[in-house]
Amino acid sequence: MRTLNIYAALFFSIFAINFSFAQTSVKKETIKVWGNCGICKKNIEKAAKVGGATTADWNKETKILNVSYNSSRSNSEKIQKAIAASGYDTQDFKGDDNAYNKLMSCCQYDRNTAFTSTSGMRQVMVTDEMFTCPMHPEVKSDKPGKCPKCGMTLLKQKMTDEQMKMMKKGTYVKPKE
Repeated sequence: MRTLNIYAALFFSIFAINFSFAQTSVKKETIKVWGNCGICKKNIEKAAKVGGATTADWNKETKILNVSYNSSRSNSEKIQKAIAASGYDTQDFKGDDNAYNKLMSCCQYDRNTAFTSTSGMRQVMVTDEMFTCPMHPEVKSDKPGKCPKCGMTLLKQKMTDEQMKMMKKGTYVKPKE
């Protein structure tokens, strides 16, 4: 009986250790990915899984992809490169132009053209002009447009140094076209 208890304790210990190691290698992230429709959702989520995501859920309203992945097998860059290879722009990589041109017309969105042509890494175009919503001051853009929250026309303002830093970091909301 004592031997059985020792084996049970040993088995439980090994199981608990393996389970805890498996849990620590799972990482969750959010990634901005541009797209338009339900077909985009299917394509983006499929590409994320090809890039190593174990789960992927893209919201077409917010353009945010929630992913989880085993950090010993994949990373955010690998997942974003797989999405970009399928034709969709991510927060850090421009989608492949040939793949983008082959997307269905409903999936072809107004692309952000502020990329370098050699590396594919996103660059933020910054000027000293900023446009904000009078009703939603947190909505900021580097170009004129409509507020995505209320539809009001964004008003032109001169940017402060702090606002310039925000624009360079990319912490602004893109307006409705």
